[in-house]
Order: sequence, then C-alpha cells, then structure tokens
Amino acid sequence: MLKFSNGVVSDADMFYVRCAWEMDVAKSIALLGSTGSIGRNVVEVVKNLGDGFRIEALSAHKSVETLAGQIRDIRPRLAVITDESLLKPLREKAGAADCEILGGRDALESVVRSGGFDIVFHAIAGGVGLRYSMAAIEAGGTLALANKESLVMAGRLLMDAARRKGADILPVDSEHSAILQSLAGNQHSAIKRVIVTASGGPFYDCTPERLDKVTPEEALNHPTWTMGRKITIDSATLMNKALEVIEARWLFDLDASQIEVLVHRQSVVHSMVEFCDNSVIAQMGVPDMRIPIQYALTYPERRRSVAPRLDMAAVGNLTFEEPDMERFPALRLGFEVARRGGNSGAVLNAANEVAVAAFLGGRISFAKISQIVEEVLKRHAFVEGPSLEEIYSADSSARLEAEKCL
Repeated sequence: MLKFSNGVVSDADMFYVRCAWEMDVAKSIALLGSTGSIGRNVVEVVKNLGDGFRIEALSAHKSVETLAGQIRDIRPRLAVITDESLLKPLREKAGAADCEILGGRDALESVVRSGGFDIVFHAIAGGVGLRYSMAAIEAGGTLALANKESLVMAGRLLMDAARRKGADILPVDSEHSAILQSLAGNQHSAIKRVIVTASGGPFYDCTPERLDKVTPEEALNHPTWTMGRKITIDSATLMNKALEVIEARWLFDLDASQIEVLVHRQSVVHSMVEFCDNSVIAQMGVPDMRIPIQYALTYPERRRSVAPRLDMAAVGNLTFEEPDMERFPALRLGFEVARRGGNSGAVLNAANEVAVAAFLGGRISFAKISQIVEEVLKRHAFVEGPSLEEIYSADSSARLEAEKCL
C-alpha cells in the first residue's frame, strides 16, 4: 500500500508503481458522481492517461441523459443511478447490454463495498457521500476523495477505519493535494504549520451592506473556478475554506492551531507547508482541477497532463492577506469546529447544506447562511467521541433545527 501519512514515498513504492505500468496492468476505477463537474473532469483525465486506467463503474443521482451517454462512451461493467425511480429510463437510454445498470443508494454502497476496484474516486457532493466513503475504506484499497463533507462530518472515524483496514485516502481538493505534494519526502513530525490558500470568492471586497443584497445568480459567478452550485456558494461565503480547514485537520493529523488560511486572489499557490526549520514549500499551478485529479490517480508518480502550464511572467504578482472573519464568519466557525471535534462537524455541514439550499431557493439572504449555521451550532448538543450512528443522528437533527431557524 502507498502511504502518505508521513509524507515519505519509498523506493519500493516507486518500483511497484513502475512495474505495474510496465506490465500494462490497468487500474480499475469506480467513479462516483460521474456526471458532475469533478466526475466529467475525471473522465477526461482517464482518457488522456490511456491504457493504464479503466473506469469500470459509474454513478449519478438524477442526470439520466449524461450518465447514459457516459455508459455508451466508456462502456463500464457497472452503472448505478441512485434515484431508483430513474432506473428504467436510464436502461432504455443507455442501450448497453454489456453494462449492468442498478438503482438506489443501497445498490451503490454494495458496489463500493464489493472491493472490486483499485481506486474508488468519490466525487459525490454533500453529506450523503459519507456512507460511500466509509464503504470504500472498509473495502480497502485507495479512496480518491473529492467529497470533503465525509471528513468534516466523521474525520476521526474515517481515518481510524483507514488505518485499521490498511486503506489509503488521497485528497482531490486542490488545496489538500497541494499539501500532500508539499509534504513529499518530509517527515510529518517536521510540520510546523499548513497554510491553506483561498481565492476569497466573488465578494471578498464587498461591504456588509452589499453582502446582504447578493443574489444567487451573482454568487454562482465565481471569478476563478468552475464548480457545482453548492460548492460555488460555499466558496462565496468562505464556508468552503472552513470545510477545508476541518478536512486538513483530520487528513494530515494536525492540530487546529497548525492550520492557517491566507487569501490569495490569483489562485496560483494552492497551499503551502512550513516546516520546523522555517522553510516553506508550496505547490503552484493554474487553477485547473484536472491537475489534482490526475495526481490522485497516478500517485506517487507524475504523468503528462492536459491542463495548461503555468506562465509565471503572465501572472506577475502574487499577493497574500489574512482573511476577514468578521465579514465572513463561516471561516471562524470552521476553525472552532476543527478545534472542538466531536459531532460538531456533522452539525456545521448539515446546517450549511440546508441554509445554502434556502439561499438558492430565494428564502434567505446571503448573509443569513452563516448566521443560521452559527445558531444551529449553539443550540446543538455536543458529543465528544460520536459513533457513526451518532454522526448521522447529529446530521438529521441539525437539518431539522436549521429549517426551524429559516
């Protein structure tokens, strides 16, 4: 197994990977959330990588047309539509007799638990993705994780399970991929702090009065990244960065005090690691998700990418500033949850999902999103070391509480 918890890639690991590719042994991939932004990029990256990788399973929730097209194009052996009511139309549109098409969330979990894949690439958004993260870890092997909510909700449980099962969790978020890359060849004990960069979103320079009048259409217009609707709103409130702070705390076994956030408007430096000797190593590149996606697939080796190269002369200046947690309280909440642990991550994530949906539906103002999340955190009963059942219970009750706050 390839490990990254101490940031060291051994010669034996590299020899194993080189031999596997030289013998033309294709890595099998289960791609969860194949029709979303990340999923479509994964398909493109795998096609570019060539014969060394094969997508054997696909899943989507409701996107019948897109999933049917992917089935005809990729010809996987399995496909799952988690909205079971769409199973029949998917089978009709896919027209692929050599692909077994299943319906329902339980079916997808069973496919993941089968352990028949070298890599489970998890690109489903939201708290609903936790069950699939745990299933992939329980099956062993490698989980390429783009679903940040899993670690936010149950980071300790997931990391403990990964250690117990000998499973690897490789980050797909550009920030956490940057941390992983910056750690290569260094001991975990040498880490002084991790610096997570943030674009600041489209409203970072706005006044509080302007923020209160932001429309969903404006918030969905991110200046740098092209993402799904929910994550784009999270980026605008800086909740996305709050979730990444919590994620980094568990993924890299850090104390919350070792994590900092800097606003970096150019989105060229994706994160940095400062070591005990005060050296700082950063990973840089164009803001293109195909780069961290490919690194998660080929880790620890690098391959040629379809992403454009970084032209530093064209970028010119790189700027960094401390975030304003008064105007963007979501980030403050993220640090509080990272320090507190327990079931608070599940509560924060659930309340945020409800609040974001309410904003997109025109029920609340932009500024109310973080206010509702903070109120639900205050009201909710804290559990220090929750079980998985208690995590799900916190998720459910926080959603109900958030609806009351609306």
